[in-house]
Amino acid sequence: MGLLLAVATALCSIVGFLYKHRGAVQSPDVDWRRPIWSTVMLFRVPAYTLGVAIALSGWFTHVGALALAPISLVQATIAGGLVFLTVIADRFFAHRVTRREWIGVALAAAGLAFLAATLEGGADEAHSDFDGATLSAYVGLVTLAAVGMALAGRGGRRAGVLFAASAGMLWAASDTTIKALSGRLGDDSLVSIVVSPGGLLVLLLSLAGVLVSARSLQVGPVVPVIAVTSVAANSLTIVAGPIVFSEPMPEDTLGLVVRILAFALVIGAAALTPPPLLEEEPA
Repeated sequence: MGLLLAVATALCSIVGFLYKHRGAVQSPDVDWRRPIWSTVMLFRVPAYTLGVAIALSGWFTHVGALALAPISLVQATIAGGLVFLTVIADRFFAHRVTRREWIGVALAAAGLAFLAATLEGGADEAHSDFDGATLSAYVGLVTLAAVGMALAGRGGRRAGVLFAASAGMLWAASDTTIKALSGRLGDDSLVSIVVSPGGLLVLLLSLAGVLVSARSLQVGPVVPVIAVTSVAANSLTIVAGPIVFSEPMPEDTLGLVVRILAFALVIGAAALTPPPLLEEEPA
């Protein structure tokens, strides 16, 4: 059931992203000094609102998947669904997808999905136990890295990709916190979890990610931006499995090598996905 919900999450994420892109490019540029105004302007465009609604339905299925299955397996399944991005963008949204983008997205999906093969029995339980200090340190470092990435993207020629990576990092920090909160579902009420400090942190990280992601869709090419966002979010959330939630690492050498090669494939795909910069950007 957790894996079925993860597949539904992947499809909702891709379709929602493409609709949000359609709406974001019709909206005024995101103004970091006026985040509320920028958010209102985005939601005034029907396509963006539809994209958020689709993505929100995917967020609920994501929460369900995280509550039922290990975080690494959930994220690897969602990441494997990234392979649908180029097909849906090309066939249903009339985006011109280059060969470089086809290859980059396929490699990213394959590399992330391969991580599921190295879980060594990790799917036997949800693995929701964690140490509070480790969780705080991990979420804090990822959030700081996201802020640094967003600052680096302001005014740069790679702004779209850098903002995309920042949004993915913010959502990775949010997803890791959601996984930690999911372990309380049997003991505490949903309302008490939502209004807890962890629940408020999830809300803050999620909303910040939405705004940064909208800016990335405004200034960057759609397929690379979505791919980089997904790679950043999924890879960092998968890493949280063994670091934060004590998911087992492969005990044999072959399994460990496969996992390392899978991460190397993801990194290589992320480098390949953004198209080479031109000396002069077209009008």
